[in-house]
Amino acid sequence: MIKWEEIKGLHVISKLEEILNKWYGVEQFYTDTHYKVRSNHLDKDFEFKSHFMKVQMNMPHGYDWLCQDIEKVTDGISGADEHWQVFDSFIPHVKGVAAKVVVDGQFVGCVFAYPFVSDSTTDTEFAEIKKFMTENGASEGDVNACVDSMKKLSSTHVDYLKELTELVSQEVMTFHEEITKREERIHELNSELGDKYRYHTMIGKSKKMQTIYRLLEKISNSESSVLINGENGTGKELVAKAIHYTSPRKDNQFLAVNCSAFNDNLLDSELFGHVKGAFTGAVKDKKGLFETANSGTLFLDEIGDTSLTMQVKLLRVLQEGTYLPVGATSPKRADVRIVAATNKDLKTMMQKGEFREDLFYRINVINVQLPPLRERNEDISVLMDHFLKKRCDESGLPMKQFSKKCMEKMLDYPWPGNVRELENEVERLVVLAGDDKTITPDLLSQRILDHGDRPGNTMTRGVNTSGSLKAALEELESLMIREGLKRCNFNKSKLAKELGISRASLIMKVEKYGLDKRKKAAGE
Repeated sequence: MIKWEEIKGLHVISKLEEILNKWYGVEQFYTDTHYKVRSNHLDKDFEFKSHFMKVQMNMPHGYDWLCQDIEKVTDGISGADEHWQVFDSFIPHVKGVAAKVVVDGQFVGCVFAYPFVSDSTTDTEFAEIKKFMTENGASEGDVNACVDSMKKLSSTHVDYLKELTELVSQEVMTFHEEITKREERIHELNSELGDKYRYHTMIGKSKKMQTIYRLLEKISNSESSVLINGENGTGKELVAKAIHYTSPRKDNQFLAVNCSAFNDNLLDSELFGHVKGAFTGAVKDKKGLFETANSGTLFLDEIGDTSLTMQVKLLRVLQEGTYLPVGATSPKRADVRIVAATNKDLKTMMQKGEFREDLFYRINVINVQLPPLRERNEDISVLMDHFLKKRCDESGLPMKQFSKKCMEKMLDYPWPGNVRELENEVERLVVLAGDDKTITPDLLSQRILDHGDRPGNTMTRGVNTSGSLKAALEELESLMIREGLKRCNFNKSKLAKELGISRASLIMKVEKYGLDKRKKAAGE
C-alpha cells in the first residue's frame, strides 16, 4: 500500500531525520507489517547516522536482534490505542521509539527512532552494554566509541522524541493520501475525458480553460476577427484551428503563417503572392495565402513582429477586402477570416508607436487570453495522460503509467515552456522508459529533478535546528499549519483532517500563531 522507497526523497522527512539525528543521535528507519525494514539500512554501503546502530548491524547477530525488536514492537503497537511506543531493545539498557503508520484506518507499518539511553543509566549499566557487545563479536574500540556516542535522554526529551517520530509517521501518511488523491483524480479525469474537458483538440478542465471553451462556443457562428494572446507554447494555433473548424468556414482552407519567420519582402510575397518578373527569381506567378485561403481562415501568428509597412497592408485587407500582389497593378479581392496571435503586449507597442492602433482594433474584435500552464495546474495531469497515450499509440507500445514520485515531480514543476515543454518531456520519458511499463522519476530531465531541491522549495527551509527544542517545534508546527492553510484555501476542517487533529485544536493553534487571514485583513 505504501511506496516506502519514495518516502526517503521527501524534503520534510529528510529534514526531520536530520533533526532527530542532530538532537538525539538516533537513526530513523521504516518497517512494514511483515517486520521488514523498508528503508535502505540493509544496503551494503549504507551510511549510518548512528554509530551505535552501525556497529550493531556489523555484529554477527546484530540484525537478528533488530528483527526481534521490530517484531515485538510491531505486534504490540498495531492493536494499541497509542500511536507511539518507547521500547527496550534486545541489547540491555538501550531504548528506542516507534510510531505507527495508519492509512485509511489500516495499520501499515512503523517509523523507528533508535537508539538512545535514559539519563538515569548508571556507569554499571553502561559497562553491561559494553560487555554484552564485546562478548557478541564487536571490537572493544568500536564498542567504547559507539556506546559513548549515544545520547542520554531525560523523560522530557523522550517526550519530544516521541512527538517528532510521530510527526514523521504523519508526514508518511499525508504523502500517501496526497498521492492517492492525485491518482484518483487522474483516473476520474481519464474516465470522464470527453467534451467536458475537450474543445476540438484542446484539453483542460481548469476554470480558465472552461471560460475559453464557453467563449469559443459563443463565437462559433461569428465572422469577426479574433486576437489570441498567450505565451509561447500555450497552444495559440490549437485555438485558431478550433475557431475555424467550429465555424461556418470549416469546410474551407485553414492556413497558418508565422509572421516573425519572414522579413518584410518575403512575408509580403507569402501573404499576397507575386507576379512573374516582380523581382529576381520570380519566374512565374505565385498565389499568396490570402488567395489560397479564400473563403477560409488565415492564422497570422506573432502578428506583433510585423513592420508598420506590413501592418498598413494588412489593415487594407481587413477594411476593404482587397490586396495587391507584389509587382501587380490590379488589386485582388479576398474573403478571408483573420485569426491573429501574439505573445507581445500590443497596447504597450501602440503607445510606443510600434503597432498601429487602427489595426489593433480591427484584429481585436474578439480577444482570447490563453493562460500559461503554471496557472492551470489542474490540467497538468490530464495533459500528461493524454500525451502519454498519444505517444504510446504512435509508437505501438503498450500503455505505460507514471510512478507516484514521477507524477509528484511533474505536478510540482512550473513548466515555463508551457504545454509544448510538457508534451516534449512526456515523449522523452516514453522513449527512455523503453520496455518498462512504469515511468520512474530517475528518467526525468535534470531541470525537473532539481526544481524541488532549490532553496525556497523545501517546506522546512529556515526552520531553526539549534537552540530551544520547544521553540523549534513550535516554529515547525507554525510553518506546517501556515503552508497547509494556503494549500487548503483556509479550509480548517480539511486541514485538520490532513494533519490528523481536531478542528478545535487546529483553530487554537491558528489563534496561537496568528495565522487567521480575516484578522490580518482587519489590521489586527
